[in-house]
Amino acid sequence: MDLPCAQWQNHVAQKWSRLDPELKTKFTSLLDIDDVFKFALSLTNQHDLDLVQSVSAGRSVKKDREEAAKYRERGNSCFKARDYETAALHYSQGICFAPQTSDQLSLCYSNRSAALLHLQLYQECLDDTDRAVNSGYPAHLSHKLQDRRTLCLNHLAGCEKTGKHDHNSSLQIGKGASVGSLRFGICPQASVAYSLGKGRHLVAQKRIAAGEVILTDRPYSCVLIPGMEEVQGKRGGEVMFGTEHRRCHRCLAKTLCLVPCEGCSYSRYCTAACQRAAWREHHRWECPLGADLIVMGVMAQLALRVTLKAGLENILTACQPIRDKHKKSEPCRDSDQSVLYTPSNSDPYLTVFHLLHHINNQSASLRFLCAVTIATLYLKLSKEVPFPGSSLSDGPNMEGCDAEWSSELLVMGSASLRHMLQLRCNAQAIITLQDTGAENSRVQSRHEMRLATAMFPTLSLLNHSCCPNTSLVFSTGAAADPCGSHESTDISEGLSEDEHEACGVTVMVRAARVINPGQEILHCYGPHSGRMATKERRRLLQEQYYFLCQCEACNVQEGQQQQDCTRGGRIESGLLCLKCKEALKKTCESKGGDFTCLQPTCGHCMFSAEVRQKLQEVRVALERAVELMETEMPDKALRLLKKTKSQSGLILGETHPLHGELADATARAYASMETRYAPRWKENSTDNITGN
Repeated sequence: MDLPCAQWQNHVAQKWSRLDPELKTKFTSLLDIDDVFKFALSLTNQHDLDLVQSVSAGRSVKKDREEAAKYRERGNSCFKARDYETAALHYSQGICFAPQTSDQLSLCYSNRSAALLHLQLYQECLDDTDRAVNSGYPAHLSHKLQDRRTLCLNHLAGCEKTGKHDHNSSLQIGKGASVGSLRFGICPQASVAYSLGKGRHLVAQKRIAAGEVILTDRPYSCVLIPGMEEVQGKRGGEVMFGTEHRRCHRCLAKTLCLVPCEGCSYSRYCTAACQRAAWREHHRWECPLGADLIVMGVMAQLALRVTLKAGLENILTACQPIRDKHKKSEPCRDSDQSVLYTPSNSDPYLTVFHLLHHINNQSASLRFLCAVTIATLYLKLSKEVPFPGSSLSDGPNMEGCDAEWSSELLVMGSASLRHMLQLRCNAQAIITLQDTGAENSRVQSRHEMRLATAMFPTLSLLNHSCCPNTSLVFSTGAAADPCGSHESTDISEGLSEDEHEACGVTVMVRAARVINPGQEILHCYGPHSGRMATKERRRLLQEQYYFLCQCEACNVQEGQQQQDCTRGGRIESGLLCLKCKEALKKTCESKGGDFTCLQPTCGHCMFSAEVRQKLQEVRVALERAVELMETEMPDKALRLLKKTKSQSGLILGETHPLHGELADATARAYASMETRYAPRWKENSTDNITGN
């Protein structure tokens, strides 16, 4: 869970510890979200607002001409070194920092157009030359822009005559969803079911074949995770940019030509359409908060964003059934309402609103942190901008807004707190595959990277399994105009609201194997049976999601372990005996958890602490070997891998996860050296069976 920064957490923790014991007892007893928010709001004061401001001062996102000039100079240095992509990214940073009336804005646009020309992004170069002129580019330098325009127009005209497309277009950078081919919702073979034990969940009504699409969903809202390392320079592998510098803050498209927010230096977009949509949905209220949102963390920002997008009218509609129950003096249970709100028969916000928040399971200190965080944000928001939905809400920085907020603050604040509590169990990480290593390396590897956190209305209905029967694939990016042209034709301009949404982030859930009628459709929340032992998986799931996992994988593995303990007190370890090469078995934890050879005549034994230490040494050596390969030293990597294999003090069996990782790394090293041994090692790595 992406909680607020450490300084704010410590501040709220001290506030909680100093709270009068009677007030602390009262807060702990509160389980109605409206009451929790009112309580926190009554305790939030100017000192809290001042602390947020002091912490966020070091993360300022205001426009700054001097910062824009610094980034332009860095771009110039990269341009001279012919690193045009990195130069374009520095110029984009300069564009985001440059005030609208600053001379740096036109200069950065002009310089970026030059970098794009060298990258053969001709249409994008044209767009930037237009922006430079519209931003007041010096007249005595305009011949440079005209020369670039002529080159771009000649190239594009030549492509049109020959019927060739510009394959270097930055459309290639992001993954766009095809509006015409996507059908959002649940397939006819599945439907939403409800039970007291499972809540709302998906069940197969008819046989679903492996690979078949079960559902396609888009997030109600998402927040890009800042600071994730993504873009690397050519020299030394130094990371220069994060996802927040390279991707659209609304649809997550990757592009070199970002469109800046006119009010802050942080938010940026792939297209003018994304910029306008974000402003309409949430950014007109978020923009004045600036760095305060970064300080408060991804979860608080996402909770706020969901609420702002929904608006007061939708929130009041969603609250009505709950309030009707209170009027009848009946206990309010969200599970009573959840069966009524499914993606097929209601607005997506109703589905989101009625996701379980588990307030009674979350600790009092965590509830207090969430409540004070949201209360502080709303107090700051009420002082900065007019109330969402009012006739004055066309832009930020309006004064005298407190009175207008007073009657509606509780509704919006309570909804945001509700969503922040929901996100602990219902947040979905949007994952992308990131290439690692140098661009010109003979062998590339990929790793998963968390790109954003989102709330999906339909995907949230799927329950967990440690061995799921589905797989998830995320797509990001707009369908058109990835460089954010203000002036050029934007395909998404003519789309309906739903079609425009389809251009952004989507998730597609497919069956990983045959799912028969009556079987539940499940996906993995993180702990997977192929990567983690049953006990550890259950502990993690209980801590975050408040349930004891009883999936097939957990029950089967638990039964096998109990059976092993009953018969001989030993569990498969994936290790071989150093003396006789027979399998080592691990005794049950209750019997010490040490490792003993299965061969009675051998009896070799190793202590658990010794095995853990040696396995850690192997992992460290593996990481070092990968670093060597990524810095073009595969020969050194190969020597290290061979040394690790022979001197680790362990013999890894074929069922041990590290056996496959060593074989895979060795195959990469041989492949980098272009020798004939690579296929054999590749076969060893792919044949490996992953154990617990």
